[in-house]
Amino acid sequence: MAKKCDLCGRGATKGASRSHSKIKTLKRQDINLQSKVIDGAKFKVCTSCMRTINKPKRVKAKKVATTTTEK
Repeated sequence: MAKKCDLCGRGATKGASRSHSKIKTLKRQDINLQSKVIDGAKFKVCTSCMRTINKPKRVKAKKVATTTTEK
């Protein structure tokens, strides 16, 4: 069971915590995965993908050509 997002493929990253004496201790920073049912199938999705899914679709506005009239 991998801790990766099924939509974007993001996984864990490495980080370091530093003590007062600057000793580096590596740690694993997991992403925030949630189980979500999408179209009847169960996926493990990161929360940033969940926010993207919930966004309304943007409709592009038609460009209006501006013409200059000379006198």
